[in-house]
Amino acid sequence: MMAKGKWKLNIRRVDVERMLILCASALVVALALHQDQTAAVQYEESLTNIPVLSDTTQSAPETQATVVYYQDGEGYLVPVTRQIEKTDGVARATLNLMVASSANDLAAARLGLKTTIPEGTKIDLDIANGKARVDLSKEALSCFSAEQETIMVESVANTLCGFDSVEEVTFLFDGQKRSKLTYGTDVAGAFNGNNINLESVDAAAVETMGGAHQVQLYFPSATGRMLVPVTRTVFSDADVTTAILELAKGPRPDSGLSAPLPKDCGLLGVQMKNGVVTINFTKAFMDAVEGDQGAQTLRAVIFTASQFPGVKQVKIAVEGKEYQPPRETQTTFLNQDTEIMTYYPGVIEID
Repeated sequence: MMAKGKWKLNIRRVDVERMLILCASALVVALALHQDQTAAVQYEESLTNIPVLSDTTQSAPETQATVVYYQDGEGYLVPVTRQIEKTDGVARATLNLMVASSANDLAAARLGLKTTIPEGTKIDLDIANGKARVDLSKEALSCFSAEQETIMVESVANTLCGFDSVEEVTFLFDGQKRSKLTYGTDVAGAFNGNNINLESVDAAAVETMGGAHQVQLYFPSATGRMLVPVTRTVFSDADVTTAILELAKGPRPDSGLSAPLPKDCGLLGVQMKNGVVTINFTKAFMDAVEGDQGAQTLRAVIFTASQFPGVKQVKIAVEGKEYQPPRETQTTFLNQDTEIMTYYPGVIEID
């Protein structure tokens, strides 16, 4: 029972996402209106000064895909694929997108997400021989909780380890090596980008059962707008079969995530030959892929199976017959930003 005069406020992650998107929409409209008014004034003032119109058309800059890690309303780290201008320092440019600022916060909010690095943080980065050393300026020490420190560190580590040239990440803060941050977050060792959104596990069970391994599963968010990677501890071989069986079990009840597969969807077998994995489901699989979240079901299976060494392609069969997914559901990118925004068609976009 709550004390007299006190109220408890419960906010669901979907509500946080929608509030972020609505705020972003309002800011986009305000900025667009301001820019339109400014442009109109400049045009009127300059008409008499330009006797001949010149061709100022410029080709669009070349872009490349990169994966940015943001935080959702419930504290999960979420990878988002974005297109950025092609540059030699793409890793540093990617990290800079995660630093809180008016532009970065707006871009994240339009996805229902939040940036992970404190405002004003400057980033120095060196990568050599598979090792990345990242130096975050003193502003990075201004996190307001241990949870936020962890989110910052893991988002940076996972972003950098997503590049083929990086196997592990070490941290400096304001040019100095530290063992712990302000709220006790351990930053002494090297980070390899594993254990993202790690599910809690009973230490006694690990010690008793032994043979603990970890697999990464991809579950749709509560709104179905994106896939959230979750690391689960298993007491069997960490292989494709184990991962798909765990995916079929679904997320934990209190996770706020959605199950990609129906409860009655069975796994008939998994085969791998020449780098091609074929996953054979019972016919209940069709109930999921033909539903509203069919695309996310397919992607959850594909990304979960693709994490293992040697896997070059994932195929799906239903009752032994190969299933050919619709072309629009096939993608090599995880959580494309443009696609995430289409889940809320009410968001106003200004050209």
